[in-house]
Amino acid sequence: MPNRGSGRGQSLLPARVPLRREYFTVSRSTSVCPWKGIARYYTLKVDGMVNRNAAWYYPHPTPLARRIKNHVAFWKGVRIQEVSAR
Repeated sequence: MPNRGSGRGQSLLPARVPLRREYFTVSRSTSVCPWKGIARYYTLKVDGMVNRNAAWYYPHPTPLARRIKNHVAFWKGVRIQEVSAR
């Protein structure tokens, strides 16, 4: 999968790349960015290892940040890798 740096040790997964949903669990955590809006988080579980709130997205970004809608960002040591289709 493409890995596009966004600064601050983060990676951004473009909207056109499908997520492997079996690794994602919706978290109750949220945060607020003054210019992007309210972020929602995912906890990741891969090979039995859990990484809480390691991915986030903006379901309803502000008009100025509308280009990030449907993108998922990662941090906390997450490495995005391409995998073979099943």
